Amino acid sequence: MTSFSSIAFSAPVVRTALRVALVVGTLLVMINHLPALLEGSTTSRNYLQIGLTYLVPYCVSTYSATVAILRRAD
Repeated sequence: MTSFSSIAFSAPVVRTALRVALVVGTLLVMINHLPALLEGSTTSRNYLQIGLTYLVPYCVSTYSATVAILRRAD
């Protein structure tokens, strides 16, 4: 049986998750942080939040794809 981590770190899953994170993360950054970015009033806290804004859809996409692949293999 293939392990969760080997699937989660496989090239196809990582590529897909990166694309999802780029699209969804960018939309969420625009919704939540655009005024601060345009005004130039961003702080280190904003940058941390922006990083997390990209990390969350990456993790969700990776988890979803990995679970789907594992279930299909059973």
